[in-house]
Order: sequence, then structure tokens, then C-alpha cells
Amino acid sequence: MKWMQFLTPAKSMDSDEARSFISDHPGEDFILLDVRQPSEYQEEHLPGALLIPLPQLSDRLDEMDREKPVLVY
Repeated sequence: MKWMQFLTPAKSMDSDEARSFISDHPGEDFILLDVRQPSEYQEEHLPGALLIPLPQLSDRLDEMDREKPVLVY
């Protein structure tokens, strides 16, 4: 699974840490990645989130800047 190599090593954050990270960094400095299904994304998602459903992730890695931190939910 080549997407595993792209996302490791990874640090886990709880919701408070993620909220703090997002508020402390401009949106262009990181990628907020939503890996849920499109119907879930349409119901509700975080502003600025990029939707790439988990089953598609390995085929769509080139859509993300590898130099930026990625917050995945």
C-alpha cells in the first residue's frame, strides 16, 4: 500500500490538538484530508477539507503536496 508510506511516520492528535493546530497555521500550510465517503462529506465536513475517500487514496496521492503536513480524518 503505497499510501501508507506517504502518511508515515504519523503523529496522532486528539480533537483539541487538531483544532489548535488548525487555528495556529494558515490553511495553505497544511492539508486537511477527509477520507470518508462522498455522502458523509456532503452531510458535513470541515471547511477547506480535501475529499479523497480511503479506497481511492493510493491512486490520488499526486493531488497532495508532499511537503505539507496532512491532517487526516
